[in-house]
Amino acid sequence: MGTLDWIVLGIFCLGLVGIIIRVTRQKDETSTDYFLAGRDATWLAIGSSIFASNIGSEHLVGLAGAGASSGMAMAHWEMHGWLILILGWFFVPFYARSGVFTMPEFLEKRYNKGSRSVLSIISLVSYVFTKVAVTVYAGGIVFKQVFGIESIFGIDFFWIGAVGLVILTGIYTTLGGMKAVLWTSVLQTPILLVGSITILVIGLIKLGGWSEMMEICRAVPVNADGNTMTELIRSANDPEYPWTGVILGSAIIGFWYWCTDQYIVQRVLSGRNQKESRRGAILGAAFKLTPVFIFLIPGMIAYSLNAKGMIALPDSDSAFSVLVKELLPLGFKGLVVGGILAALMSSLASLFNSSATLFTVDFYQKFKPHAPEKELVKIGRIATVVVVILGILWIPVMKGLGKVLYAYLQDVQSLLAPGIAAVFLLGITSRKTTPKAGLYGLIAGFTLGMTRLTLKVFAGGIGHDSIIYKVFLAPNWLHYEIALFFIVIVLMIIISMVTPKADPVAIRGLYFGSATAEEKAVTRASYNNWDLVFSGIIIAVIIAFYIYFW
Repeated sequence: MGTLDWIVLGIFCLGLVGIIIRVTRQKDETSTDYFLAGRDATWLAIGSSIFASNIGSEHLVGLAGAGASSGMAMAHWEMHGWLILILGWFFVPFYARSGVFTMPEFLEKRYNKGSRSVLSIISLVSYVFTKVAVTVYAGGIVFKQVFGIESIFGIDFFWIGAVGLVILTGIYTTLGGMKAVLWTSVLQTPILLVGSITILVIGLIKLGGWSEMMEICRAVPVNADGNTMTELIRSANDPEYPWTGVILGSAIIGFWYWCTDQYIVQRVLSGRNQKESRRGAILGAAFKLTPVFIFLIPGMIAYSLNAKGMIALPDSDSAFSVLVKELLPLGFKGLVVGGILAALMSSLASLFNSSATLFTVDFYQKFKPHAPEKELVKIGRIATVVVVILGILWIPVMKGLGKVLYAYLQDVQSLLAPGIAAVFLLGITSRKTTPKAGLYGLIAGFTLGMTRLTLKVFAGGIGHDSIIYKVFLAPNWLHYEIALFFIVIVLMIIISMVTPKADPVAIRGLYFGSATAEEKAVTRASYNNWDLVFSGIIIAVIIAFYIYFW
C-alpha cells in the first residue's frame, strides 16, 4: 500500500478509536448495560449492527471465493432479507414480551431449564466451529494477501494478522460491551459498503462490463447436466447445490441464523422498544440485499479476469484480496482495507459479546444467582477468551476439510441449524408442543448433526458400502439437513402426544394467538404504512433477483 492508503486507513482507525473512547466513558453499571446496551438502541444502530455483524470474513473471503469457484450457487443464502423481515415482524413481539437476555432463556420460558442449557451449549459450540474459526482464519488470509508479507521474525504473517485482529477487537469489545459493538458498526457499515462497491465498479470496468462477465461465466459448466456459473437453480443431480435441497435447505439455515441465533437476535433485543427493533430489522434486511453484488459478483469478476489472464488468482478464497491488491488506485486501497478491517472486527466483536452473554446469563448466573453485576461482567469477559482460544485451535481441522471457506461455513451450519429451527418453529406456532419435546428435539438434532461432522473429520476410512457411510456421509449435505429438520419435527410431534403439556398460564404470550389485547395493541402501535412499504420493496427486489438469475 502507498502512503495515501496508510493515511486513509489511519483516519478510519482514528474514527474507530474516538467512538470506542466515547462509549467506554459511559460506564456499564449493570449487566443489561454491558450485554444489551441498556436496551436503548435505535433502529439505525440495530440495522447497522445486524449487517456489520453478518458481513464478516466469511463474506470478504468466503463469499467472494464461492463466486469465483461456483458462481451464483451461494446467492440463495444472501437473498435472505425476507427472513430478517420475519425476525422483525413476527419474532420481535415475542422476544420483547418475554424480556429475555438470550435465546436459551426464551426456550426456558417456553419449554424448561434443560432446553436452555442444551441450546447454550450448542450455541457456544457453533461459535467455535464457525464464527471464531472462520473469522480468524479468513483475517489471516486477507492481511497476508493485501499487505504482501510472508513472515515477520520467522513467524507466518497469517498468524500474526489473525491473532493481532483478535487481540485488537477483544480489547475494545471487553471495554465497551454491546454499546461498542453497536456504535462502531455505524461507522464500519458505510466504510464497508463504499469500499466494496468501489471494487465492484472498478472490476467491471477493467473486465469490460457486466455482459463480458456474464458471457465468460455463462460458458463455464458446473455439473454434468450443463448448468453454468450464472444459474441459481441447478439440476437435482448437482453434487453440491441441487434445487431439491438448496431452496428449503438454505431457508432452514437462514431461519435459524436470522430468527433464533443469539449472535443476530441480540441486536434486536437491545432495542428500546418494538418499533426501534422492527425498523432495525427492516434496515438490516435492506442491507442484506447487497452482499451478492459487493462480494459474490466480485468473485465472479476475479474468475473472469483470471480467465482472460489479466490477474493471477492462486485460489478461490484469495479472490477479494487479490482484487484489492491488483485493481484499486491509491487511497481507495486504504479505504477498502479499512472496510475489511471493519468487517472482521465487527464480526468478532459481536461474537465476543454474544459468547459472553450466553455463558454468563445461562450458566454462571444460574450457578451464582446472587452474583454482583460487576462480577457477571467480569465472567463474561473471561468466557470470551476461552471461546476464542478454542476457535483458534479448531482452524487446522477446518483447513483439513478442504472446502472453500463459505462452503465449509454453510456445511457446518447445516448440521447445527435443523434441530434449533424445528424447536423454535414448533414452540412458537403451537401451544401443544410440550417441554420434553423441546428438550429432546434439541438433543436429537444436535446429536445427528455432530455425528455426521465427526465422521467427516475423523472417519475417513469408512467403506462406501457400510451402513454408516450410506446413512451419514453419502447424502448430499442439503438433503441431509432437510431430512434432519423433518426427523426432529416428527419426533417432537410424537413426544408431545405422550408427555405433559406446559402450563398455559406460564407460556402465555410465547406462542401465536396467546397475546393479550393490551400486548397486541402495543405491537400494532409500533409500526405504520412506511414500515410495510419498505418491507414490500425488499421482497420485490428479492423476487426480481430470482427471476433474472433463475
